[in-house]
Amino acid sequence: MGLTIAIIGRPNVGKSTLFNRLVGKRLAIVDDTPGVTRDRREAMGSLGHYKFKIIDTAGLEEGKEASLSARMWQQTEKAIAEADFSLFMIDARAGVTPLDKHFAELLRRGNHPMILLANKAEGRAGQEGLYDAFSLGLGEPIPVSAEHGEGLADLIEAFDEKIRELGIDVDADGEEEVTSFSVAIEGEVSEEDEAASEILDNSQPLQMAIVGRPNVGKSTLVNRILGEERQITGPEAGLTRDTIGVSFDYEGREIRMFDTAGLRRKAKVQEKLEKLSVADTIRALNFAEVVVLMIDATMPFERQDLSIASLIVQEGRALVLALNKYDLIENRQEVLKDIAEKLEHTLPQVKGIPVVPISALTGRGIDKLMPAVFEAYRLWNRRISTSKLNRWLAETTEYHPAPSVSGRRIKMRYMTQVKTRPPTFAIFCNRSKDVADSYQRYLMNELRWDFELPGVPIRILLRSGDNPYHKKK
Repeated sequence: MGLTIAIIGRPNVGKSTLFNRLVGKRLAIVDDTPGVTRDRREAMGSLGHYKFKIIDTAGLEEGKEASLSARMWQQTEKAIAEADFSLFMIDARAGVTPLDKHFAELLRRGNHPMILLANKAEGRAGQEGLYDAFSLGLGEPIPVSAEHGEGLADLIEAFDEKIRELGIDVDADGEEEVTSFSVAIEGEVSEEDEAASEILDNSQPLQMAIVGRPNVGKSTLVNRILGEERQITGPEAGLTRDTIGVSFDYEGREIRMFDTAGLRRKAKVQEKLEKLSVADTIRALNFAEVVVLMIDATMPFERQDLSIASLIVQEGRALVLALNKYDLIENRQEVLKDIAEKLEHTLPQVKGIPVVPISALTGRGIDKLMPAVFEAYRLWNRRISTSKLNRWLAETTEYHPAPSVSGRRIKMRYMTQVKTRPPTFAIFCNRSKDVADSYQRYLMNELRWDFELPGVPIRILLRSGDNPYHKKK
C-alpha cells in the first residue's frame, strides 16, 4: 500500500523547505515572504527506508467564506483527508502562536493523525519554542531543521511509531514515480522505424504544461479537465505561484499536467517572488512535451502571447493554442483570423499551430483540446525514413536549387533524420556555411508541407561532407 503524508502549518514555518528536503530536489518555491504556497503540491519523497507521496500545502490562515485564505484552507483540508497522517509544523524560533493553537485545536477535534514538528530548532534560539510545543496537545514535538537536514533520524523513528500505531501496511521498498522521460534517435531511420514510430510508447505519462499570461484561466482549465477543484481559482491575478504537477488518466492514457504561474513582460517582473515563479514556469517548459498556451479571447492578442509562443518553439516543444472565453466574444471569426495572421507573421517557422476555442469555465471545447494535444504529441515524435527523405531532397532541390555562391553551386548530397522530439534532420552538402537562411526556410516549409508536420518545431542541421553512410554501403 502506498503511504501519503501531508505537511501542514501556518505560513512561513518551513513547510516547502521540508517538502524539497524529502523530495530530494527543489520543486517548491521557497522565500521569506509568508504565503508563497497556495495550491497543494504533490511529489514522491523518501525518508530512510520509507518511500511515500508527500503533499505540500498552503499556510493555515483564517478567512471569510470565498476569500483567498478560505480557498487555501479548503485545499489543505483535502490534503489532510487524503493523507494517512500529517506533519504539523511550527516555527520553534517564533514559539507557539495563537494561530498554531487555533489550528492544532481544530485538527485535534477532527481526530487527524499527525506528528508534531518543531522546525528551525537548531541552536539555543529554538529551545524555548520546542518546549512550548508540548502545550499544543499533539504529543512530543520532533526538533528538526528542514533547511540543514537536522533531526531526520528522529523523524524516521516517529514514522515507525506512527505507522505501527495506525496499522498501516507500507511497502518500504516501493519504486518512485517516474515523472519524465526522453527518447533520442541517432543515425539513419529505416522504413521499419518509421512505421514503428506511429505506435507511441503509452507506458510513460505524457508531460503537458499549461502556460499563459496571468489570469487567463489556466487553473480553471486544470480543474475542468480533472473534474475537481484541484487548483485555487478566483478573480485575483497571479494566484498560482508554484508549478503544480498532477497526474490523471484520459481515455486510458496517463497524463502528467503542470499548471504554471502567469508570465508577464520581463520589464514588469520586479519582485523577487514573481521572478522565482517565472523561473519555475520556464523550467516546466524544459521537461514538458506538449505545451498548451492559453489566450484570453476577450483581450487583444498581445506581444507577450507571441513571446511565450516563441519561447515554447525555441525550447522545441509541441504547441497547442487554447483560446479561452471564446463563448464571450461576438466577432469570433475576426478574432481567429487575427490570431492566425499574427502567428504567421511572428512564427513562420511553425506554420499550422492548432488553435482550439474553449471555455474553461463551462467546459465547452475541452473535448477537442485533448485530441489536439495527442495529435501534436504524435507529430512531435514523427520519424521519416531516410529513403523518403533523400527522394524528397532530390526532387525539391531540382525544382528549386540552392543559390550559387561566388559562382559555385551548392550541392545537397544526402539527408537523414537524426532525432525526434522535435523532428531534427541533417543535410550533408558541399558548402554548408554558405547556404542562405532564406533557402533553409524554404526547405523547412517544403518539408513541413510535404510530410504533413503542421505546428511542430523542425530542426534542419547543415553539415559539410559527402554521404556519411556511403562507405558502409
